[in-house]
Amino acid sequence: MYYSKQIETPVGELTLVASDRGVVAILWEDDSPSRVKLSATQHDDHHPILCETERQLCAYFAGELQHFTLPMDARGTEFQQKVWHALTTIPFGETRSYGQIATQIGHPKAVRAVGAANGRNPLSIIAPCHRVIGSNGKLTGFAGGLAVKAFLLALENPQKS
Repeated sequence: MYYSKQIETPVGELTLVASDRGVVAILWEDDSPSRVKLSATQHDDHHPILCETERQLCAYFAGELQHFTLPMDARGTEFQQKVWHALTTIPFGETRSYGQIATQIGHPKAVRAVGAANGRNPLSIIAPCHRVIGSNGKLTGFAGGLAVKAFLLALENPQKS
């Protein structure tokens, strides 16, 4: 069973989704239903994992939190799981290229596959796919939109914006 809750944030309304084991997804206001496929959810404003996710996201947006400590229950292939885990190792305020992530997970030639897995990351912000940029330093695709990606990077590293 999945539970959901909507919250207002500086980047728009987010839908938080959790199981009893952890956070399953953070969905953008205009997210494509095909990006993160989920079965039906039950709305629950008081689910403990959803409440803790909201608390940590609010602290992040307030500049008071740099590392999330939430149980995660994202569903994906073994390769996707490796990519999503690698995202959680990118330090706050830093970026990595798709190539660097591919090398980190032991598949240096799988740059496009890393990009595809990054695009399907269900845990936006928590597994910080916004910290992944092109090898040329340019911002590349992001489910929340490039303006939101730029906002999140500036929030984390204001001296670079």
